[in-house]
Amino acid sequence: GLPPTGSVSVGWEIADDDRFGTPVQSGTVAAPAADNYTVHLDVRGLETAHVYYYRFHVGQWTSPVGRTRTAPAAGAAVSGLRLGLASCQQYDEGYYTALAHLAREDLDAVLFVGDYIYENAINAQAGARRYTDRPLPAVFNHWTVTLDDYRLRYALGKSDPDLQAAHASHPWIVTWDDHEVENNYAGDISQHNDPVAQFRKRRAAAYRAYWENMPLREAQRPKGPDMILYRRFQYGGLAQFDVLDTRQYRSDQAYGNGWNYPGPESENPARTLTGAAQERWLLDGFHASTATWNVIPQQVVFCRRKNTTAARSRLSMDAWDGYPASRQRVLAGAQQAGIGNLVVLTGDVHVHYAMDIKKDFNKPASPTLGVEFVGTSISSGFDGVDKPADWPTMTAANPHMKFYNGRRGYVLLSLDAQRVRADFRTVTGVRNPGAPISTAASFVSEAGNPGLKRA
Repeated sequence: GLPPTGSVSVGWEIADDDRFGTPVQSGTVAAPAADNYTVHLDVRGLETAHVYYYRFHVGQWTSPVGRTRTAPAAGAAVSGLRLGLASCQQYDEGYYTALAHLAREDLDAVLFVGDYIYENAINAQAGARRYTDRPLPAVFNHWTVTLDDYRLRYALGKSDPDLQAAHASHPWIVTWDDHEVENNYAGDISQHNDPVAQFRKRRAAAYRAYWENMPLREAQRPKGPDMILYRRFQYGGLAQFDVLDTRQYRSDQAYGNGWNYPGPESENPARTLTGAAQERWLLDGFHASTATWNVIPQQVVFCRRKNTTAARSRLSMDAWDGYPASRQRVLAGAQQAGIGNLVVLTGDVHVHYAMDIKKDFNKPASPTLGVEFVGTSISSGFDGVDKPADWPTMTAANPHMKFYNGRRGYVLLSLDAQRVRADFRTVTGVRNPGAPISTAASFVSEAGNPGLKRA
């Protein structure tokens, strides 16, 4: 067993090949009990735009081999970039089959935009997985509240071989949404309005377990219930990635959350989804950017979504629709900075969408300011269907919505100097393991001429 205090010594190796015949760097590092025996290596001095292999040693044990890839040098000419967009992996709503397929794609990185774990109780059969040969311990059959609860929930998720394969195949750039703590929380405000001090204690436990279990640097280490997760990555001169956190700093949802008619409460310009500091950081980053593509990996749907064709329709108060002043400030900042090629990447809603970001969503002919690709869930929502029941209404009510699909899967993104392309990948189902994957649709948007076209 592991010592209850102190630390365990972990050896690490990086090499140019998966047999470690050409070693590059190695060393030993302490895995402290206080960090739940996790290590966060920030290795420096590696070559840019290069594939490396890594493994760990503890005592007589050696880990499986992982593969990673460094980013190109700042400002370097990059011919192309391939990314996976993934989110929402509720363990008890299906198998992580999509991640097994994601592991086999040729990618520079995976962008995971939230709901890595869920906080719900999981029964002995693991819900939709219907385990018969390995009942889960009762320790998972309650909601996550304490640090131990959250740590165990990550341990359960990471025991999945498909998740392991996806991590071992590609570097991951991660951000969270709500279920890493609790559904639909907003800043210090819990879904059921728990006392703030009590919820902040829960948030501190959740944030700590998240940091321990994710590929995050020391700079992201949380201080109690606070953790700076928004951060920026450059891939040469081709793309700038501004990774957002739209949970920790947001105003409470208007009109009690859910789908509601917009009004003075939701449209109050003082409301924020990002908080003032993150918004300023994002807009400053737009002004400093020299990249061809400005990409925003974030959590909740950015474009407007009406759920009826009536002139006045309900909108989701949990998404940017519930914070329209925040959205307007971001778009105005992008325009002022001359950002011509804006790409927003989203998760949360367990469906695939491809949407044009309009200057005025009330006027379909108004200028297109960028594109949004919403990736469906890995497993949340069970098998799903190609055309959910509201497909006719949603596509009619939102002319900027060029695609809507309700199966599980992920998005393959490829960028070059000329265009961004999204391939919407779907699996036939997740209740049984081993489903095949296919491409449901592909779209492109040209550099300098934003707007989605079928590929």
